[in-house]
Amino acid sequence: MGATDKAKDKLEQAEGKVKNTVGAATGDRSMEAEGKAKEVSGNLKQAGEKVKDALGAD
Repeated sequence: MGATDKAKDKLEQAEGKVKNTVGAATGDRSMEAEGKAKEVSGNLKQAGEKVKDALGAD
């Protein structure tokens, strides 16, 4: 995986964290849930890429 894809995954995770925090602060449960889902998605993508990197796959 290239550095661009890794950066996109990290950005997705950060964007989710912001939405989660803003949703919690404003009481917007929908935004909070959307943010949490996006954060988890970014985390899972990063974990998958770390496994690929460890195995030497492209």
